Amino acid sequence: MTAPMVSTYSMWSLFRNCRKAVDWRYLQQLVPAERDRNLHFGSLMHECLQTWHQRRDLAEVLALIEELCPKRLRDEGQKRDWHLATAMMRAYAPRYAVEDFEVIALEKTFEGPIVNPATGAASRSFVLAGKVDGIVRIGGDYFVLEHKTASQIDSDYLERLWTDFQITIYSYYVEQTMGIPITGILYNVLVKAKLQQGKGETEQEFQARRAELLAKSKTGKSSAKRRMPETDEEFQQRLAEKYSEPTMLHREMLYLSRDRFDILRSELWELTQAFLDARRRGVFYQNTAFCFNYQRPCPYFALCRSNGNPNLIGNFYQRVAPNEELRVLPSDAPQPVF
Repeated sequence: MTAPMVSTYSMWSLFRNCRKAVDWRYLQQLVPAERDRNLHFGSLMHECLQTWHQRRDLAEVLALIEELCPKRLRDEGQKRDWHLATAMMRAYAPRYAVEDFEVIALEKTFEGPIVNPATGAASRSFVLAGKVDGIVRIGGDYFVLEHKTASQIDSDYLERLWTDFQITIYSYYVEQTMGIPITGILYNVLVKAKLQQGKGETEQEFQARRAELLAKSKTGKSSAKRRMPETDEEFQQRLAEKYSEPTMLHREMLYLSRDRFDILRSELWELTQAFLDARRRGVFYQNTAFCFNYQRPCPYFALCRSNGNPNLIGNFYQRVAPNEELRVLPSDAPQPVF
């Protein structure tokens, strides 16, 4: 008998948005050869926060950031990640020097059955697995700790948290597989500062600007000096000032309704049946309304547009086993027993 397919929130969320993207990623196991920079930063911050909440040693966290950005002196992307992560954690440590919760587990994986709500029978085709950022106890209640980085926090962002399909799944399966009753979710949100490190100006740019100033000067003189690149120390100081603003780090607590679990069970089961039907018929339709959902092309846009051109696959994609989010991070430590 074939073992059930390990599915995740990421797979089912993508299936709801575009079935063809699920075919490319989870059946054909294709990912772009050039990975999304946002994925690197997200993974970096999760490791930083995990390390901080394990041992609360800022020096260790800052050393970890340097270790995970080894090419920052020649890679602009890694340099931006290094600056932002360093500034975030330097602000985070004193802001949350004392917590009102007890950490029960960090980066905890789980796996459980997907059950037919009408019959109570487990699916023979799928199980669901995932990894929660943390489980914490506040008083006598347990909460799932969810780390998020955001471009900004406003009322719309906070309202959308209620629709978070991922955290409902995680809370339900933590209860089912670990026997921990989950009261709600503690969202730990860190805002990504939009500041950019000053690049200064070249000698040619300076001379052109100086010539313009001289042309406008009544005295024919100018005291203009060439703008030099902003040093790392200067930029970190500007970032520190930005992260001193209270709105750059935010905690939001959301209480769960048991009704959401009932809806979740029904939705998950319906998704499994739709997936099995699509796989059986070999029909994973494209949702073209999702192609530019995040103001940039979907990673599989070029593949869909070319009808899966083999040359495109060979040159711009690589095959990677699915469910990368379940991997064990190098800094994982043995989890507490509860």
